[in-house]
Amino acid sequence: MTDTATPALPARFAEAIQRFDAANARDPNLETADGIAHPRELLYARLTAWVRCLCPDAPEELLLAARCQHLCRWEIPRNSQPMTRAGYLVWRAGLKKFHAQKAGEILRATGYPEEIIQQVQDLNLKKHFPADPLSRVMEDALCLVFLEFQFAELAGKTDAAKTINALQKSWQKMSEAGRAEALKLKYGAREQGLLASALQSSPASA
Repeated sequence: MTDTATPALPARFAEAIQRFDAANARDPNLETADGIAHPRELLYARLTAWVRCLCPDAPEELLLAARCQHLCRWEIPRNSQPMTRAGYLVWRAGLKKFHAQKAGEILRATGYPEEIIQQVQDLNLKKHFPADPLSRVMEDALCLVFLEFQFAELAGKTDAAKTINALQKSWQKMSEAGRAEALKLKYGAREQGLLASALQSSPASA
């Protein structure tokens, strides 16, 4: 899963993408897509496709941030923090910093200037969300990846109330453009019912 450089992007972009993908290809956790097992975080390159869909003229820093959003995530497993709500929040905050740091190391090795590295890291950290339009695109893409590829699994192992709560939180973070794309996705009967319940009671659904 490697993007190649285009006339609008410098050669360093293709090298950075290749390095991100090579790092994520080492993920020992596998996920099946189209009947083939892939390293889970390499498969998370799906985020890039959603960014391109939402923002066809996406700038270099946004495309880079999308590709490294989960960079080497398996190196800090969830059980590295207490299995509590507080532990989860500490884990998530630590992951964001970890991804940003790892991305910076690769981008410096491929010759990126500090200005672009900082922009990528700010997007990784959601530093300027929701004021920054690029951060809104990234958040929409993250939510759409969840809805398209992870929602059904969550619904199958989590009680309805918690799933509906997760859906409402995602919906509230999404822009109108992101919500429009979400409504185009195909859902199973259970997922359709859960989403309908979430939107019916969500203040952001109006």
